[in-house]
Amino acid sequence: MADNAKKLGFETRQIHVGGDPDPATGSRAVPIYQTTSYEFRDTEHAANLFALAEVGNIYTRIMNPTQAALEARLSDLEGGCTTAIGLPGALATSSGQAAATLAILTVVEAGHHIVASPSLYGGSYNLLHYTLPKMGIEVTFVDDPHDLDQWRAAVRDNTRLFYGEVLPNPKNDMFDIEGVSEVAHSEGIPLMVDNTVATPYLVRPLEWGADIVVHSLTKFIGGHGTSVAGGIVDGGTFDYSASGRFANFTEPDPSYHGLAYFPALGHGAMILKARVQMLRDLGMAISPFNAFMILQGMETLSLRMERHFSNAQAVAEFLDAHPQVESVNYAGLASSEWHGRATRLGGGRGYGSVLAFEISGGLEAGKKFVEGLELHSHVANIGDARSLVIHPASTTHSQLAPEEQAASSVTPGLVRLSVGLENIEDILDDLRAGFAASS
Repeated sequence: MADNAKKLGFETRQIHVGGDPDPATGSRAVPIYQTTSYEFRDTEHAANLFALAEVGNIYTRIMNPTQAALEARLSDLEGGCTTAIGLPGALATSSGQAAATLAILTVVEAGHHIVASPSLYGGSYNLLHYTLPKMGIEVTFVDDPHDLDQWRAAVRDNTRLFYGEVLPNPKNDMFDIEGVSEVAHSEGIPLMVDNTVATPYLVRPLEWGADIVVHSLTKFIGGHGTSVAGGIVDGGTFDYSASGRFANFTEPDPSYHGLAYFPALGHGAMILKARVQMLRDLGMAISPFNAFMILQGMETLSLRMERHFSNAQAVAEFLDAHPQVESVNYAGLASSEWHGRATRLGGGRGYGSVLAFEISGGLEAGKKFVEGLELHSHVANIGDARSLVIHPASTTHSQLAPEEQAASSVTPGLVRLSVGLENIEDILDDLRAGFAASS
């Protein structure tokens, strides 16, 4: 199956890649390998595994067959590389936040600098703005992520990474992957993007110039709000030796037999370094059970996203025409500044299903609207089969200062919706009830 995977359609690959029948039992579904460790054939086998001379399982924090099936499928759907030792170019982690953190720390070290978009999920903004500087990593947020000159002007001698979000929430301003990647590569710097909201069904960022993709698999790929998980995908296209900036790749690693990851491990060096060095030491491993649960969600990804997209488009048009709505952030609206770019990058398949709107009456109206809903679940999550609602200023972005909230397009009256899979008329009726409660 794996040999033919690239010749098959997305819908087929989301079901079959990495899911060959278990050779020991014949199990058709991917088994949950609920074990911490694996028996070595002999001492030579054990030594070879630790030296990367042979691929196999040592300890579930590093690698597990259930995790491996998920990684193979995610890498395939995103267009990740195949590494020099035969592993797919993906790594599953314990959460989306863990994926972003581990991926960043694989590339960037103390004394280095990151240039980032301010249009980010609140947790990502906090990580970049507050936590990474505590580790000696500087971060500059460009004022306007769509102004390529600002990205170029922010580059320093110690810059090692550009970071953005493909379809940010709550602003919905589709990221210029092509433009920013061109600037990054001209400066000898890789581009890392978060593709959680778009998913590879809508946008495959590696095809548009990104080098590394991260995901909160908790959201749309899992799809049911049951399991926390994250993923990293390495496109294998970035040359870590060309600029001379990445001594952490090109100089021997004393913690791993003096291995110089690049060029020894080739163009999948980033994801292998993330596994054998960073995951080994930081321990952000996904559990086999959660890996299994995410695999179940992946099998229906395309079907769910099509319904998410159609429902979200109807909701956005409803909101855009509503007298109690001052503005709507949704790239699917023809009036959106980002509509053209989103259409091109997504091939017209859709525009995501996370949208936000400014309700007349500000903070109090927003609270009353949320409390007036019954079908929508009031939770801090997106990407569920259920329709979800939250008030970002008081929750997901509440840790940010007012000026930081403004940079993320979070205002007191902003309400965020993650449009689910329910009957569209039921969703709209519930929104009408929310507006009635807020008036």
